[in-house]
Formats: sequence, structure tokens, C-alpha cells
Amino acid sequence: MADLLTPREVRRLLAERGLAPRKSSGQNFVVDPNTVRRIVEAAGLHPDDTVLEIGPGLGSLTLGLADAVRRVVAVEIDAGLVQALGEVLEGRDDVEVVHADALRADLGALVGGGPARLVANLPYNVATPLIVHALEDPAIDDLFVMVQREVGERWAATPGHPLYAGISAKLATIAVAEVTLTIPRTVFHPVPNVDSVMVRIVRRDDAPTRVARERRFRLIETAFRQRRKTLRNNLRSLAALDVIEAVAEDVGIDLTARAETLSAADLARLDTALEARGVEV
Repeated sequence: MADLLTPREVRRLLAERGLAPRKSSGQNFVVDPNTVRRIVEAAGLHPDDTVLEIGPGLGSLTLGLADAVRRVVAVEIDAGLVQALGEVLEGRDDVEVVHADALRADLGALVGGGPARLVANLPYNVATPLIVHALEDPAIDDLFVMVQREVGERWAATPGHPLYAGISAKLATIAVAEVTLTIPRTVFHPVPNVDSVMVRIVRRDDAPTRVARERRFRLIETAFRQRRKTLRNNLRSLAALDVIEAVAEDVGIDLTARAETLSAADLARLDTALEARGVEV
């Protein structure tokens, strides 16, 4: 693997360009080469892979990825960091840097229609919408992303886990998420207040269509709207109470329970039964 960025090099690159990590954007740069090696190894990449990296920053992870695969497409929204990447990646023809907002970009088009694998240290402030956006694109095979520990554990949580929430159920509707590595806060510049984790996310073969998914997500939002309220209270805005009770009985759901007891499969059955009775969500 080529020389990777050290803490000194990261500080130099920032200082020479008058750049500073933006706290509001969740910018924290990996400065430990061993951590980059761990991530690249754990990603399970193949030499002929194309990797989409969102938020490459100064290129710490980009360099490691480029040595492991055929091609890296790195999408960076920050113009100053795009210029710095030009220096870090000088002479490399296996990395394409794209100055764009990944949330608004056609990710499949950026990787030539795919297939591609997404590997990234995601800015915490846009991590959740970014993974949903990526999972919508059939060109992206799977995701291996770094996020704050609580965010990653919430994504992967199942009913009964203290962190299980609406986003857990939403993600489980379209994908399978697994926390695979813990990344200590000490390997970042600046040092954040929390540790991070790597999460592997694989799209479900039976994921609903976009229209069906949007309806399901609305149901999940309604069910989880007030966490301390029962399902009876949270769902009664959808239809007459006798209709809600009949649907719940049909699918074997206890309306005196709270939403965090329902799995993605439970919510799918509930959604199907509501739709069959003409209930709009």
C-alpha cells in the first residue's frame, strides 16, 4: 500500500490552504494509516472493483482504497478540499475527484452505471439521508461506511434494543445493516467527542419499490411519532379506531404496545393490511 497521510501531513495540508475542519459539517479526518489499512481490509474489496467514496476529505482513505481496487470515484462538496485532493492524488489516474453534493448527485451516473461499492467516512450531519439515497440506486452494490458509534448502532438495532427507533425500522425495510468495526476517536483530526463504527449495509432483495417504500416510511414515522405513546394512540390518526383495531387483530399486533416492539416485518404486514382496507398513510 502506498504511503498514507500522517497527522503531520494532514495538519500541513490544512494550514497551507487556510482550511479548518467544519464542525457543522461533521468533518473529522482519519490521520492514522493503520486505521485506513484496517478499514480497507475489512471492506472485502476486490482488485477489479469500482469504489464510490463520499466525502474523501484530504484523501486519507482514498489513497488506501485506490491501492486495493481498479478505480475510485471520490465525491467532495468542499471546494477547498477538492483543491487539496489534487495535490494528494497528483499523478494517480485511478482516482476521479468529483466536486459535487452527493445528496443531489446521480450516483449511478458518476460510476458509469455501476456496479460499484460505496466505502466512506460519512459526515454525521448527512449520513442517514446519504445511505438512503445510495440504496435507491441499483448501481451501488453495497455500502461500508463510517459513522458516529451511536448512529451506526441505531441503524443496526433491532426491536428490544435501547437504540431501536424509526430509522432502524426504515433501514431494515430496505437493507440489512451490521456494525463490524469500532474506530476510536483518537485516530481523527480534530478528535471528536465520540468513537465511530464501520457499518456494512446490503440492500434487501425484497426491498419495496420506491412508491411502496415511501408509504412504508410514512407509516413508520406515524408509529414512532411519540415514543411514549402506544400504537393505538399513534395510529388512530390514520383511520377510525375500529378500523385500526380490526387491522391490528388481523395481523396479530398488540395496540397497547409501543412502536419499538415492531420489527420491519411486522410493519410490512401492518402496512399491507391497512392498504387492503383503503387506509391512506
